[in-house]
Parts: sequence; structure tokens; C-alpha cells
Amino acid sequence: MARKGDLMTVRSDIKVVDATVRDGGLCNNFEFSDEFVRELYKTNIACGVDYMEFGYRASKKLFNESDFGKWKFCDEEAIRGIVGDNDSPMKISVMADVGRCDFKEDFIPKAESVIDLVRVACYIHQIPAALEMIEYFHSLGYETSCNIMAISQANESQIESALDMLGKSSVDIIYLVDSYGYFYPESAAELAKKYVEYGEKYGKIIGFHAHNNQNLAFANTIETMSYGVSYLDATASGMGRGAGNCAMELLLGFLKNPKYSLYALLTFIEKHMLPLKAQGVKWGFDIQYMITGLMNQHPREAMKFTSEGRTDYCNFYKFISDNE
Repeated sequence: MARKGDLMTVRSDIKVVDATVRDGGLCNNFEFSDEFVRELYKTNIACGVDYMEFGYRASKKLFNESDFGKWKFCDEEAIRGIVGDNDSPMKISVMADVGRCDFKEDFIPKAESVIDLVRVACYIHQIPAALEMIEYFHSLGYETSCNIMAISQANESQIESALDMLGKSSVDIIYLVDSYGYFYPESAAELAKKYVEYGEKYGKIIGFHAHNNQNLAFANTIETMSYGVSYLDATASGMGRGAGNCAMELLLGFLKNPKYSLYALLTFIEKHMLPLKAQGVKWGFDIQYMITGLMNQHPREAMKFTSEGRTDYCNFYKFISDNE
């Protein structure tokens, strides 16, 4: 499969998705102030970002509201408190995890909601449950995506089966997700080609969501884009679970479409992201995340290591190696 475009090409199919509040919320328990979220919303509009993901629509039966900030649940009123009727070209997104949301109770028809896109997240063995959710959201009038997590631990036949099932569904976008930050550009590109092949067969859009365990989130994002991936996730200052995600400032600086602008984002980083770091909210590349990325493992142990303030990397390496 040939690359699409070159370093000077503007591709009209590219859409930038800001996931700062959703993925970044995993770093601070979703306890962003309304001012932070409102200023990020304004910044994304000024920068030409195409979608802003506000967080999860999680089940209040499974998760206690008092234990989290409001963006764990993304009530309609909470989002409207930031965006009103969203009188802007940017679309609004939330994520719904298979098994962690009450999707038939907590979503209203699209005609009554300010949300445009519902991103259904699942593991590969949960595809049938994801399909049920996708068809339900489609019936309500929403755009939908399926974000298959931890795809680096799935085998080729599982991936092809999942892509075939999704291709035959009503889903609009299929996401390649490097949950563990395991991929190198070459391996990310090979999977991107497979996803795009199925996308072209069934008329689906392909997206990519990267994690930065090996400092490759940006590299993998632009590599998959070069083979036809269209929807690109990024976050301000790379804020996201563990090692974080593709940095929005890198992506906007790279894309040649004049609709994308960097200046407002730099202002936001100065005024809002740096204070978060100063308050002790932690994310970004570190040795422990590199180790779990190399070993293709969930970063939960690295996150625990970080929270304990440890720096005994050799012991951690031996521990993770012994648990492969």
C-alpha cells in the first residue's frame, strides 16, 4: 500500500481529535476545573481542532460520583455548562467503555444532545458487546467509533475477524489503539495498512490513538497517517494515562493545513498545563513506562511505581520481566 500524500500535502480527510480531558482525566481523577475545560474548549476552536472529547459517560451504578470529577460521567448538563449549544464547527465527543456504562439509560437521542460522536472502547474479546452499543448509538443518531484497546496483544486472525465484524456494522470510525505504547513506526504502519484495507473495503474511516511509553506517540501517529489513517488523537502537552499520548502541539506543528493553528495552544499550555504539573499531576515518558512498553504490558504497575516515588528501575525491570 502506497503512502498517501507527502510532507507538504494538505489532506482534507484528516481530523484532529483532542482527548486531553478524557485521557488526561486518568491522571487527576477527572478533577479539572470548569475554567480549565472551558479554556481548552475555546483553545481547540481557535486551533482548528475537529473534535473535543470531554471524558467518559461512565455508569453511576458502578462508579461513585463522589470519588471522581464530573468528566468521568459527562452529564449532558455538565457539557452544556461549558459549550452551550456548541455554536462552533468543532464537534463534541464522549467515550463509552463496554461493561462500564449504562448506555441504554444514560444517552438521549442525538437531536436532544450536544454530543456528536460516541467512541465505544473495548478489548478485542468484547467486540460483540461493542457492536450492540454501536448499533444502539447509531439508532439514536450519533456518529460512532470503535476503539479496540490493547491491540498489540491480539493475534492476526483476531484482528482480521474484528475488522470484518466492524466493517459490516454501522460504525463510522475504527480506531487502531496502541494502549501499551508498544509499537514502533514500522509495526504501527503495518497494522495501519491492514485497518485501512478493511476501511476501504467497507467504507469506514480509520483513526489512531497512541501512547508514549517509548517516546514514539508522535512518530507513530504521523507514520500511520501517511498510510491513510484519518482521525488523529492528541492531547495538550501529551497529557494522558501513564506515559501520555501524542502531544497536540507536535501534531498541529506538523500538519500543513492552514486551518490548524498553534499559537492559542501554546498560550493554553503556559496558563493551564504548566500549573497542573506544578500541582503534582504526573504524566509523561519515564523509564518505568518504557519498560512496560517494551514488554507489551499494561502500565498499571508502572503507574503504581510512579505514585510511590520509586526510582529503582533495575528492580522494576526484573519484576516486569519475571511477569511476562
